[in-house]
Amino acid sequence: MSEAIVVDGVHKRYGEKRALAGLDLTVRRGTVHGVLGPNGAGKTTAVRVLTTLLRHDGGRAEVAGFDVRSEAAEVRRRIGLLGQHAAVDEELGGRQNLEMFGRLYHLGARRAGLRADELLERFGLSDTGRKAVKQYSGGMRRRLDLAASLITDPEVLFLDEPTTGLDPRGRAEVWSAVRSLAGGGTTVLLTTQYLEEADQLAARISVIDDGRVIAEGTADRLKAMVGGDRVDVVVRDAHRLGEAAALLGDGATVDVDRRLIGAPAADRMRTLTRTVRVLEEAGIEAEDIAVRRPTLDEVFLSLTGGGSGTRTPTDAEVAA
Repeated sequence: MSEAIVVDGVHKRYGEKRALAGLDLTVRRGTVHGVLGPNGAGKTTAVRVLTTLLRHDGGRAEVAGFDVRSEAAEVRRRIGLLGQHAAVDEELGGRQNLEMFGRLYHLGARRAGLRADELLERFGLSDTGRKAVKQYSGGMRRRLDLAASLITDPEVLFLDEPTTGLDPRGRAEVWSAVRSLAGGGTTVLLTTQYLEEADQLAARISVIDDGRVIAEGTADRLKAMVGGDRVDVVVRDAHRLGEAAALLGDGATVDVDRRLIGAPAADRMRTLTRTVRVLEEAGIEAEDIAVRRPTLDEVFLSLTGGGSGTRTPTDAEVAA
């Protein structure tokens, strides 16, 4: 079986509130799969269903080949979970925490100690000694959380917004740890609100809103859904924005506040060369010119209704 996670038409309600509305999701083994969505989209509910912490109302969900409802115990033996909040004891050291988790999983004292040492080494925490976790940095603490979720060497690891509240250094530390997991063959389902995080880590991304998947694909495919490459020009003289936009041709947009003009760039280098030339010929001075691809932020805003370019994706785009 090539799929580690299969979700087919899963529904979940909390009273009158619909959390999942026919969620469909497939995650291939040995990959990092990102799940993006605004607050309340259903990301955490989906993770809770897949990790057997919550029973769904309808549909089918399997993890590692086992049904999350009828074979919950088998699912739990094969998964790890890193939630949004730390699960470690801050008064204990890193090794003590990991040994404790190992004993709770019935590994035995010797095996728990060996596993703790292995994970501390793997996540760059071997030199922390018996220092209490409360003295760790945010990134170190989340790396220890991640290590704790791997005590049993799970087939599938669920990361529910793992870098929430971390500074850029701490986030980068966690990203590095996740990359090492993926390199070792662990299947990772990552929910996040950080668009850059999904772009950096996930081989495939599902965008969910209102409890269902509204688009799915690689980061590049999703970016292509809101348009191709664009050339951005920052004009020094705001009074010449309209003139510059006309020179850049059809499809040009103007952001007056930033003195920014954006236009489609079907051929990156040819468009860049032409833009520089026509502006020079017109005597319009540019502070900056760059060709760029759409960001996942723009995809997110477009698909979930937060951007000016809002549209509904086609069936082919959703299935791509």
